Amino acid sequence: MTSIRKPYTTKTRTEILEYLKEHASSTVSVADIQNYLKEKRAETNTTTIYRFLDKLCREHIVIKYPDAENDKAVYQYAGEGAHCMEHLHLKCTRCGRLFHLDCDFMDELRQHLLEEHGFLLQCSGDLLHGLCQECAAKEGSEKEL
Repeated sequence: MTSIRKPYTTKTRTEILEYLKEHASSTVSVADIQNYLKEKRAETNTTTIYRFLDKLCREHIVIKYPDAENDKAVYQYAGEGAHCMEHLHLKCTRCGRLFHLDCDFMDELRQHLLEEHGFLLQCSGDLLHGLCQECAAKEGSEKEL
């Protein structure tokens, strides 16, 4: 008889996954996760957090991005369906929110790049940085002052 192993789950892993889900509309750092675990009294070492995040990235549950502000990575919960691996994301440099760039224009761009330039666009882990509409409006009104 073949037994099916259940995935190894600890309280800390559950807490990390819950934190990622709660913050799915933005990116989080390992330091953010450590602070959250400290508040929950579920502290663990940094290596354990990185290993678990790497596992979630391999399973396409989490997306890892380079952080434009420093040399460390940030992470975003993509969900169990992992449709986020198929399109680019926009990150507001002011408020940190993430937006999915999942529209027909991206399909047209992908097709154009392939047909005209022989280049296959791969979108996993890619962020475009700028200002969201709300932050751009705030910045415009601040410049007027």
